[in-house]
Amino acid sequence: MAIAATLIDVASPTTKIVYTSLVTSPQTGNAITCIMICNTSVSTSATLTLYAVPSTNSGTTIGATSAANMIINALNIPAGETVSLDQEKLVLTNNDTIVAMVAAGQANVVSFLISTLPV
Repeated sequence: MAIAATLIDVASPTTKIVYTSLVTSPQTGNAITCIMICNTSVSTSATLTLYAVPSTNSGTTIGATSAANMIINALNIPAGETVSLDQEKLVLTNNDTIVAMVAAGQANVVSFLISTLPV
């Protein structure tokens, strides 16, 4: 199991890649087992949009965010709260990404902890 941790240090409208699936043979992908999202602010709510972006060109190029690959739309996370996404596994192939965007003025308050397993 691998853990990736990152802080969203940019704010809207810029998106930030919080995880990139890197695959080496004989592995065929990475299964995300859990994503924990924490609003580290003590006073300000955060608004989060999250995308699962498939790679392009047979896994060689990172794809683009769109409404078609949005998995969370403008989720309000109260100050000091944590959201856990662990109901289903999400399997990513090479260069598939998880991309996050927070609202303006909310840089450096949303952190991600992503747990993965090779498949």
